[in-house]
Amino acid sequence: MPILLTSAALLASASTPIALLPQAQVAFVQPAPASAELQEAQDPAAIDGTAPAVVDGVQPGAPPQDEGQEAAEPAVLDTATEDEPGAGAADEENVIIVTADGQAPLKDPLEKVNVAAYKVIQEVDTILIAPIADAYEEGLPGPLRKGLRNFFRNLMEPVNALNYLLQLKPGKAFETLGRFTLNTTVGVGGLLDVAKNKPFNLPYRRNGLANTLGYYGVGSGPFLVLPLVGATTVRDLVGGLLDQSFLPAVVGKPFDSLKYAIPAFTVNSLEYRIEFDERLEQISTSDDPYYAMRESYLCLREADIAALKNRPPPRDCSIAAIMAGPEPVAAPAAAPPPIEAPAVPSEAVETLVPDEPAPPPEIIYVGKEVVQPLPEV
Repeated sequence: MPILLTSAALLASASTPIALLPQAQVAFVQPAPASAELQEAQDPAAIDGTAPAVVDGVQPGAPPQDEGQEAAEPAVLDTATEDEPGAGAADEENVIIVTADGQAPLKDPLEKVNVAAYKVIQEVDTILIAPIADAYEEGLPGPLRKGLRNFFRNLMEPVNALNYLLQLKPGKAFETLGRFTLNTTVGVGGLLDVAKNKPFNLPYRRNGLANTLGYYGVGSGPFLVLPLVGATTVRDLVGGLLDQSFLPAVVGKPFDSLKYAIPAFTVNSLEYRIEFDERLEQISTSDDPYYAMRESYLCLREADIAALKNRPPPRDCSIAAIMAGPEPVAAPAAAPPPIEAPAVPSEAVETLVPDEPAPPPEIIYVGKEVVQPLPEV
């Protein structure tokens, strides 16, 4: 029981419709081949392999035409008639039906149940959780509230470090262990977050088994809305439960009792409500609150996994961008039409005759007398 309550607290800190493509049916119609008699009637050369020569548009053997008489239009042979046996059957036999399953993976198969649970959670949040969160934020002194948050967050640092090791990120794992050591000792049991300040500069990084599974390509699974947990997925639910089971399983008392589970759940839930208060307000005032909540949670989780892979977020997670829908895919730019050279009349074309090569320059030798003085004796 304590494990489940604590798990729900962390799971609450992490919450597109997927358009299902209907099964497509495409029909390809293949024309029936013409009979041998029909081919012979259309093209006599198709049988004996000889083709009569056509001279000046007149085929040998055709009757001569008067100069004033217009050329008769060629006869068109009807290849398909109602009286022809098997005409309709041939068309039906040459129809190929291709079926393809174009359905995308289901992300919200329990949408009806989730919508009903979301409405109940929203009513409880409006009546109970939101007023308590406001009183907790405004009534409790700031240093005391931050101390409680830091204390429970510091207890999960070994889990964060372990998952960084599983993700083959030893640098961040040792930084997380350094945070845990500094805050536990110098920070008075984790009440003060001294590791984030100078000269240490070790920021808090949230991590967990769900992130590790997503890092290695495990899908999120169906979307869920659960009491005491809120928005989640199957992957995040399983990962969060195992994360919260670490301290009770490894350390034991007092982390396996309700004396730890209830305060941890309460503080984590209220801190989450305060941290995302503005975003929750935008979701509740949107045109479709359930859609906005689901897309917001899935988008933020996609961004978390992308950050572990050193990639930018795959999409904009703001509520305005989510409600605007996916961005249209830009069509590829059409290739510019080829530039045709202007037509030059044949009269303007002159034959260029290369000029005869110029004769080489004449070489003139110039001689001058050179007087060289005799050496002095």
